[in-house]
Amino acid sequence: MKVSAITGGASGIGFAFAQEFVSQGGRVVLLDLNAEALDRAVESLGGPGVARGVVTDVTSNPSVVDAYESIAANEGRLDVGVNCAGIARPAPSAELQDDDWVSLVDIHLSGTMRACRASYPLLKASGKGAIVNISSVASRVGMPKRASYCASKAGIDGLTRVLAVEWATDGIRVNSVAPGYVLTEMTSVNIEKGFVNPDPIIARTPMGRFAQPSEIASVISFLASDAASYVTGHSLTTDGGMTIDGNWY
Repeated sequence: MKVSAITGGASGIGFAFAQEFVSQGGRVVLLDLNAEALDRAVESLGGPGVARGVVTDVTSNPSVVDAYESIAANEGRLDVGVNCAGIARPAPSAELQDDDWVSLVDIHLSGTMRACRASYPLLKASGKGAIVNISSVASRVGMPKRASYCASKAGIDGLTRVLAVEWATDGIRVNSVAPGYVLTEMTSVNIEKGFVNPDPIIARTPMGRFAQPSEIASVISFLASDAASYVTGHSLTTDGGMTIDGNWY
């Protein structure tokens, strides 16, 4: 049975991928900071037979290392690593405080690096490992009040390319997915609170809607699968056409 470790796996895109991976006969280890959400996610996926949760803080290297050591001890193998852990804290760049900048970069970019590094021995041992990091359209465009987020996501794409080249001879492929706006629970809450206005986003997207988490999960699944066996170092934009739309005249 193939095993996948998913940071931020208790909700959103990470959980959607977990559902797909389990449906294909795999086992998932969900790494998330929210213990209650982990318990709910594991139960929803079918329980200990197919899923296990590990409370993990991606800003703490010991916590990340412990999580992957638990995979070595319990599952005994790792085939796929998916790194989804992240938050959003919009703020005007001129007012952005150092602590807020460092915190978000630490979660997104440094957290991804920690998880990749900790997963390396297990993925190398598999002989056919795959990592899929979650980037964003924010890595390609300048989004106001998202300096730390855009910089982190661009950094994830850069990290992905480096690891793809460095670890290719170890049998590990490393790719990323760059979603546009996805209708996760967090997005829905932000819309309800007035932090996100969906109307201009939908108008700016040629396909005229947000993505569903399952649609991003399917792309992750492709990059993690043997169907993408010759794909590495690639960032696959999955945004309904948002970033390529030239219909401004």
